[in-house]
Amino acid sequence: METNRVKVEIITIGDEILIGQIVDTNSAWMATELNKSGFELVQITSIHDEAVHIVDSLNLALKRADVVLFTGGIGPTNDDITKQTLADYFGTRLIFNENVLENINRLFSTRPGFVMNDLTRAQAMVPENCTVIQNEVGTAPVTWFEKDGKVIVSMPGVPYEMKHAMSTEIIQRLQLKFSTPVILHKTVQVFGYPESTLALKIADWENELPDFMRLAYLPNSGIVKLRLSGVADDSLTLEFSMNQQLDKLSQLLGSAIVAKEDIPMEQLIGNLLIASGKMVATAESCTGGNIAHSFTSIAGSSQFFKGSLVAYSNELKINLLQVSSDDLEKQGAVSQAVVEQMAQGVRKLLKSDVSIATSGIAGPSGGTTEKPVGTVWIAVCSEDTMISREFHFGSLRDQNILRATQASLLLLKEIL
Repeated sequence: METNRVKVEIITIGDEILIGQIVDTNSAWMATELNKSGFELVQITSIHDEAVHIVDSLNLALKRADVVLFTGGIGPTNDDITKQTLADYFGTRLIFNENVLENINRLFSTRPGFVMNDLTRAQAMVPENCTVIQNEVGTAPVTWFEKDGKVIVSMPGVPYEMKHAMSTEIIQRLQLKFSTPVILHKTVQVFGYPESTLALKIADWENELPDFMRLAYLPNSGIVKLRLSGVADDSLTLEFSMNQQLDKLSQLLGSAIVAKEDIPMEQLIGNLLIASGKMVATAESCTGGNIAHSFTSIAGSSQFFKGSLVAYSNELKINLLQVSSDDLEKQGAVSQAVVEQMAQGVRKLLKSDVSIATSGIAGPSGGTTEKPVGTVWIAVCSEDTMISREFHFGSLRDQNILRATQASLLLLKEIL
């Protein structure tokens, strides 16, 4: 399945990115949208607001990419130098563009308090040999250059302005200029295998993948996502070939595959709860409400999430969840007996259909020889089913909380 790959590099301009003042969310969004449209991103580069950095990065990008997309460094302030630098690079001058000025006046007419000044008016100065694309939601125009069959585009760094330009103009223009292949991604989520063990388990399968497919391992809090990517000219043929490979993978891994889509586990569990018409409640000790947080981060979680009790102290476990003080004293809070009583207690207290309970030693202190840091007991229950399991996650507190949250969700999946 030979096909032409159109390679793209993104260059973000701004000292605010390099000093950590803002996070570069533009590149992640652009990469996602470009990939959907069949373009291959080869590099993302962040540089200073300096002409020499812009020129050097552009020269390097043109050696490896067919399309170079700049964001940032254009605007009404004196430190926005991209436009002049690109004019110099392409051996041209800045000229006044009446259409850009009309666009700015149109924008200002809908924004009370905005007044035209010399800096804003200077936005209408554009490189003479570029194609100007009007910025419908901002004052800085988008400029499009072509050189030796390659395309260089300069866009504003303001996220909503960049997204509007990409969505309404840039991607469509690039698709008209270049013939792009179909790019598909399929993800399965695997639980119960460390990354290295999983790699050995599926090595023969991975080695026999066709040349137009490649595999990526994406570990995430106890789960390893396997992302299979394929590139071809025909979407139906590619879809069929990738499904064949995933069928072979399913035969290898069986129940270790906990999801066949790239979806947060809390969303997957939420969907299962909604489909079954059930509500869940949580009683959390070592996870400190993180399971509840993962559920409530989902829009519409009120359809399946009843509530949570963070029972960190033994007093709350006894008084609110009806945990036996005798069991707490003899077996300790981190025990099967206690976590099962917590699960049953919160299910009854909050009148839910199913529940999750956690109790463990998140660390970095508090461990013993019998129960080292990272020891976590998790229980899930319904009216007639109880599942409890002991886990040993590690020594890092934040990692233990995340892994316990993930394991809790997967344990609940077993009874849904």
